[in-house]
Amino acid sequence: MQNHPTYPRLLEPLDLGFTTLKNRVLMGSMHTMLEDIPGGHERLAVFYAERARGQVGLIVTGGVAPNKAGLALPVGHPLDNEDEVWKHKVVTDAVHAEDGKICMQILHTGRYGYSEHNVSASDTKAPISPFPARGLTTDEVEQTIIDYVKCAQLAQQAGYDGVEVMGSEGYLINQFIVSKINRRDDKWGGPYENRIQFPLEIVRRTREAVGENFIIIYRLSMLDLVEGGSTWEEVVHLAKKIEKAGATIINTGIGWHEARVPTIGTVVPRGGFAWVTKRMMGEVNIPLVATNRINSPEVGEQVLADGCSDMVSMARPFLADANIVAKAIAGKPEEVNTCIACNQACLDHTFTLQVSSCIVNPRACHETELVIAPASAPKKLAIIGAGPAGMAAAAVAAENGHQVDLYEASGRLGGQFNMATIIPGKEEYQQTIRYYGVMLEKFGVNVHLNTKATAEMLTGKGYDEVVIATGVTPRKLDFPGVDHPKVLDYAEVLAGGKPVGKSVAIIGAGGIGFDVAEFLSHDFDHPSVSLSVEDYMKEWGVDMDYERGGSLATAPAPLPSPREVFLLKRSKGKHGKDLGKTTGWIHRSSLTMKKVNMLAQCTYEKVDDAGLHITVAGEPRVLDVENVVICAGQVPLRELADKLETSGIKVQLIGGARNAKELDAKRAIKEAFELVAGL
Repeated sequence: MQNHPTYPRLLEPLDLGFTTLKNRVLMGSMHTMLEDIPGGHERLAVFYAERARGQVGLIVTGGVAPNKAGLALPVGHPLDNEDEVWKHKVVTDAVHAEDGKICMQILHTGRYGYSEHNVSASDTKAPISPFPARGLTTDEVEQTIIDYVKCAQLAQQAGYDGVEVMGSEGYLINQFIVSKINRRDDKWGGPYENRIQFPLEIVRRTREAVGENFIIIYRLSMLDLVEGGSTWEEVVHLAKKIEKAGATIINTGIGWHEARVPTIGTVVPRGGFAWVTKRMMGEVNIPLVATNRINSPEVGEQVLADGCSDMVSMARPFLADANIVAKAIAGKPEEVNTCIACNQACLDHTFTLQVSSCIVNPRACHETELVIAPASAPKKLAIIGAGPAGMAAAAVAAENGHQVDLYEASGRLGGQFNMATIIPGKEEYQQTIRYYGVMLEKFGVNVHLNTKATAEMLTGKGYDEVVIATGVTPRKLDFPGVDHPKVLDYAEVLAGGKPVGKSVAIIGAGGIGFDVAEFLSHDFDHPSVSLSVEDYMKEWGVDMDYERGGSLATAPAPLPSPREVFLLKRSKGKHGKDLGKTTGWIHRSSLTMKKVNMLAQCTYEKVDDAGLHITVAGEPRVLDVENVVICAGQVPLRELADKLETSGIKVQLIGGARNAKELDAKRAIKEAFELVAGL
């Protein structure tokens, strides 16, 4: 393989003694739900093979339970018998056909399972599961270790190059290690040396069973981020013992699932947790893997250059783009479709029992269903609107041979994503605009900025189809004083740059309302993504000196809000209940730390010089605010489509122009891909 000089460390082979990895990029474990559905392994084979073809150094699968008690859900199948081996063989054969290497993660969820059969180190209940867990008996602990070993042997039989033992994120092994959960009085409980015997026996006996020429990765919880978690001295002690027990590689685990610190969301600085892996460097003699928010070749290279680790793990970035490494090798990092860490189509899907995908790459995990092939009969297309839907449709259509004109009324690409990019914690969305800009140029799309398309302009140009992707406009409200000078809509604030006073009321607590609250509760000179890693850790209460178990500070120390903010909604209940399954809590926590006032059951009476008059749960109140920002939804912009209906030109609508209700970029970009697939 020819290394590109820009990435000398990232693309350097890694010698494991008995095998050599082609580079130092590990595709981290992600549960896609394909593992649990009929025919899912055949789809997984296509998914992983495409990533292996993209030159990733080593793939780690989603978690596979060693027994039924370890399943995350009462569906799916553990790898506990030879009848399951053939399903996995489909996957390993496909990866090996592309000269790739793949390890299977062994994951026992313990008290994190969604089942009445949950087990753990002791009787306990996780805050993120509705089901309590029963403590394993001494005999059951022994049998669970046997099950881990058998699972590894079956994985070897299925053709995997190794296994990853999941010892972090708060799953069963973590539950044995930490005394707050492990309250046993037998040989598996009590002193720390006893509590770590469970993972040590799993690794030691697995090594004995599979021989020397088989990769064993141990996912070590280097940072628990929960009260009563392991101390740094304990983490180092366990790492050394794990190495001695026979592990080939130690991967970094950051935070338990119940931790209240964002560890992978887009609010986390790029490479923000590599410092903890760097702290472990030199303590062991086997390769260490840094992980979390490493989403581009540049970030991965910098992590290695800074001496933080021997390898880097990227998981969600391989949903966004199967060819990250191949593009780095070719010296074309600008062509990487960058993961924006939104979780909307990956983790949010997994936790709602849907097959995973990716907001910026809807083909991820759907490669056999969303097939986009070169056009057999190329068409001439006009695409109106260069937001996420329009850019995606234009780029993908042109890549597949269609002739495309893209018209945009404003002077820049991106549409509503341009507003997202100025929200603290969403600056990564700029990467999607950058990516599609590169693709539009690469595939020869004729981009017409500052051009408002009209029916007259489009008629007579020979277009086979016109695609309307003109997006949305803010929905207007009708109550007394809505036209008062202090009333603004979200687009005027985010896109128009209208000044907002030191006190503000936001009407509407959906996704846009939360975004505007986040924007207005931050000091514009210190947006959150611009915080250093050190300042981010202070803001969320992580002690980088590791003076306490779990590495939590006594309290978070956020920067204060520069203004008083009220976030209002008509309905009952907590704010943000309809936000992302895995990110909503981050947004709520962030606004709580900024002391945003969240009011429910609000009726909006009027706006006047005194402020916003409201009724809250039947009680009248006046908010003495300088501005009122309306974030009450959107309506589609589809006037052009209506005018073209009688022209004889075939018209298709995608994104917000098609349906503004519950609009998000996930749906908009997916509709763009589906449109091109159907041309």
